[in-house]
Amino acid sequence: KGQSRGERNRGRGGWQGGCQSVSEEMPKYITVSTFAQARAAEINAMLKAVSQKSSNSLVFQTLPRHMRRRAMSHNIKRLPRRLQEMARKEKKEQSKTKCRKARRRHINLVAEFNRRQRKNIWLETHIWHAKRFHMVKKWGYCLGNSPTEKSYRACYRAMTKHCLLQDLSYYCCLELTGKENELLKQLGRICSIDTGLTFQEACCLSGRFEGSLNLYRADRYPEEMLGPVTFIWRPRDGSEHRQLWIWVHPALKQDILRELKAIFQCSEPEEICITEPVTTSIQEEKQMEVVMSPGNKRKKEDKEGEKVVPVKKIIGDGTRDPFQSYSWISQTTGIGISDRSMEILRYRLIGPLSHSVLTETLKAASVQTEMADSETELNNWWVENCKDSEKVSLHQCQSAIFELLEGMSSPSEMPPGTILGLTVGDPRINLPKKKTKAMPDFEKYQDKVRQLYLEGVPLDCAHSFIWDQDICKNVTENKISEQDLNHMRAQLLVPGSHLDLGPCESKIPILLVQQPGKMAGEDRPGWGSGWDIYLPKGWGMAFWIPFIYQGVRVGGLQEALKHSEYQRTPHIPNDFPDCQAGRQFAKELETSLLEQFKRRPPAKRANYVKLGTLSPFICPWGQLTKNWEGRMKASGGFVHSSSPHPECCTTEGHNYCDPKAEVVRETSLETGEVEETMEITSSEGALKPEDVTSTHDLRERDETKTSDFIVLRSEKLLMQLSAWCYPTAGKDRRIRLISRLGQKEMTEDVFLPILMSYPRALVWVNLSLLRKGNPELHAMICIPTEDDLLCLSKDKLFCGPQEPKHRDIFKDKVQRQKEEKKKKGGTKALEGDPLSVPDKDTTEDHEDLILGLWSDALPDVTSHCSRTVLGYVTRGDFSLAAGCGEALGFVSLTGLIYMLYNQPADKKGLVLLRTPASLQYRFARLNIEV
Repeated sequence: KGQSRGERNRGRGGWQGGCQSVSEEMPKYITVSTFAQARAAEINAMLKAVSQKSSNSLVFQTLPRHMRRRAMSHNIKRLPRRLQEMARKEKKEQSKTKCRKARRRHINLVAEFNRRQRKNIWLETHIWHAKRFHMVKKWGYCLGNSPTEKSYRACYRAMTKHCLLQDLSYYCCLELTGKENELLKQLGRICSIDTGLTFQEACCLSGRFEGSLNLYRADRYPEEMLGPVTFIWRPRDGSEHRQLWIWVHPALKQDILRELKAIFQCSEPEEICITEPVTTSIQEEKQMEVVMSPGNKRKKEDKEGEKVVPVKKIIGDGTRDPFQSYSWISQTTGIGISDRSMEILRYRLIGPLSHSVLTETLKAASVQTEMADSETELNNWWVENCKDSEKVSLHQCQSAIFELLEGMSSPSEMPPGTILGLTVGDPRINLPKKKTKAMPDFEKYQDKVRQLYLEGVPLDCAHSFIWDQDICKNVTENKISEQDLNHMRAQLLVPGSHLDLGPCESKIPILLVQQPGKMAGEDRPGWGSGWDIYLPKGWGMAFWIPFIYQGVRVGGLQEALKHSEYQRTPHIPNDFPDCQAGRQFAKELETSLLEQFKRRPPAKRANYVKLGTLSPFICPWGQLTKNWEGRMKASGGFVHSSSPHPECCTTEGHNYCDPKAEVVRETSLETGEVEETMEITSSEGALKPEDVTSTHDLRERDETKTSDFIVLRSEKLLMQLSAWCYPTAGKDRRIRLISRLGQKEMTEDVFLPILMSYPRALVWVNLSLLRKGNPELHAMICIPTEDDLLCLSKDKLFCGPQEPKHRDIFKDKVQRQKEEKKKKGGTKALEGDPLSVPDKDTTEDHEDLILGLWSDALPDVTSHCSRTVLGYVTRGDFSLAAGCGEALGFVSLTGLIYMLYNQPADKKGLVLLRTPASLQYRFARLNIEV
């Protein structure tokens, strides 16, 4: 202490000793070329750093404040001569952006919007949505996800009491044309009558009703599902040639289109036709150069001497290549497949007053027998059809039925999937002066509406001109622009009065399709019913704004998700784990949730290992079904209780559904004491090698093999399971119920053949919590033990058992990994060797270790916790419709039958729910609605 630096060095041997130590560390020799090359790179990097500006300031801002002048920002000669050259370069680099007024000019705005539509498809209502919704990019589209305003409950009220409007134009339309026999022969290979409707259903084949079904790969049912679709047949016109529209979700489009092309052998593309009025990319680039160049005026002539052509607005799919074919034809059968996505627009109105909104907004077109203008093609197709008396009478019949909709109380009163064709006038003409709320008039058509309920819409009234592509093209191209319409309104003698265009009014063919709403189950029948309206492209906003003026509320993707959740129906692609789109959605969701989990510090996030949650971000369906199959094979069948169907749960001495792989120590639930920690070690559980499957192996198997599990969609079997899940309070009620439904009693002779046919199957179920609780995504559906049911029968306020805490067996490994990284980082800093690479074995062992997540091979997912896992929740929330927490998900078919067979008759269908980040189990009622 107290010595200076020089004194300390001299004490060790003086300056000479210090020089000797430095010389010892120096290398004995160097390679001059390598040494010079390394130093040259460092010098170049230093010169580059010196020459580049380290800040975003301009050249004149580098001057001292007393030398700065305001004119320097635009007059370079005001700067010192040494800085003028740098200022000139800086001015060239600056983008010559126009002012906002110039950028918002119509021609510039359209060109900019066209450029932005080249990557993601915009709906025709995109600009309207972008101002009011949170936008997301999904499936190649730019879609509105949810409103920016607080409207969660308002949207539910609209679906329940008035009307909710959604733009479903992103759904893809695949058109099939050809002989009816050839179409039905091949389409029968990709669907099954076991799941419900098929393409050859008589009521749908006539074109009177819309149908819905699930598609599979050819001759592969019940494996390799493609996804759900809806379809509409064009009504027969007396020839064998038929036309079919198949509407698919964009996430399923490529798989279904590929399968259709394979079964019909449609490899030859038809003639390439450029979709109008979309401009080609080369033409648009030239127009963009002329329009967006800052020096050119709007009417300045280009190099070719022609005046600037106004940029055409993209109508339809802006990402389509104009030189690529979107139609295919089979040389052997003559079947044609066309991709008509974005050629037909589709809006959905949901709610009991959706038909009132339609009748107030749309008016049937008037009959026209003379052309308004011989020079244009406006309404020429309508004039030709009006010359036929049969078509005029059909139009009048369609108009009369459409007017009857005003007297209906709800769309659910119509037969499910009813189709009504119609030709309407321009809805922009009938805009009200201010926003109103459409209401029905029950007394006006009371007698006729009752007849419509009984007979339905006649078959002839399903005809619509929207099936004709030439007519749709004519209607799109000859639409009166908003500018011309406003100019006509301005010339009215009385401002605000009705504008009568006479024969110049556009006639638009549309198609109305009834949506039945909730059909399965006993509660809320018909909830969520409404109408779908199909339009030709180019008329999106012309129909959208009049609907808004009738008081509808607009919903996005989240509102569509809630609509299906309250109907308890699977949503695409979230609830289809057995199809490619569903697996892709699950992987993307897992990645997103894992990133969110990693962003939070370990002290502020859940430790899922301690909570006993093996897979919090994805549902391991394949391993769940495999583990249940293994359990049944190991036990040699179901465990028989003293009474196969005890009438109450007071039987003691037998645990129905509690096979454990871990040692659980917990105190009695009646004392209310806190349960002790469950100790889980690698030796406990005695897991067999075949029961352990790594996550990597599961992912590889999912990609290569799609038949790990299936989802049971047989209506007959689902009705049987639904009857078995029904709870009973009396002794004879179940017998009467089963005899009324025509189902069989639950015996081994009945359910063992089902298990043999479907050893690895999932069943879609809905769950309603008995008391408080809010189910969440990926919550575990578990089987209650006999003690749980006993406590519930004794105490009606018993909320449910608790899961004992597990020990984090990966905590020490994660800590060791951190220490090893610190040591390696320290050694690297000391050695100064940038090329040193960590050992491959150590990185492989610890690359997936994250504190709070199960980082090893997954054990048996069914018996990891104190309650046997039956399935997982895919969607769950508090339901405004039911007034309690509700969840939707899948359970193992084997596990469900195992639970129902061993449960008391008055406790059938009772399960436990536990969210991934909680130890509390909640009682819920399991139902299967068919």
